[in-house]
Amino acid sequence: MTSSTTLLRTANPDDVEAITDLHTQARTAYYAAGGVPTAELDSPEAYARRREGWLRAVRSDDMTVVCAERAGGLAGILMIGPPYEPDVDAATAGQLYQIHVRPGSWGQGVGGLLHAEFVRLLREASLTTGVLEAWERNGRAQGFYARHGWRPDGHHRPGPGGADYVRMRLDLARRGLK
Repeated sequence: MTSSTTLLRTANPDDVEAITDLHTQARTAYYAAGGVPTAELDSPEAYARRREGWLRAVRSDDMTVVCAERAGGLAGILMIGPPYEPDVDAATAGQLYQIHVRPGSWGQGVGGLLHAEFVRLLREASLTTGVLEAWERNGRAQGFYARHGWRPDGHHRPGPGGADYVRMRLDLARRGLK
């Protein structure tokens, strides 16, 4: 998928370093804004764990990782796969694990394109529901998802900085997206 300035493509192992760098920048921006000390966010050990996680995801048969490129550089990433939690029916739902946009590209439509790709991938897999978790102190992300029709479903789990992750759902049929 492409827009006039952004190209979406499936990630490959050669992208993992750039993906990890972008993920590190984005998560540091929102966690630091939410009060998590930077030292907890950018340690070499944490970076290595993120890199290994992205490599597993790119190589996985159960997950899809999509890169958004602008002007030849990585501007955003999307990861989708089966639901984490056993109370979510994998026969009808897909999990939006992550959308990250490079902080310098926020507000330029990259996240919206990645979200549209998530919805397209759900439809392609004949799934009717999306689930995701957003950190409760990340108001920017929660606002983005709410604008796209996502609603909290009451499920929480502990997250960093003493703040929970809030699970949200997107009902494609209700939103007229299916």
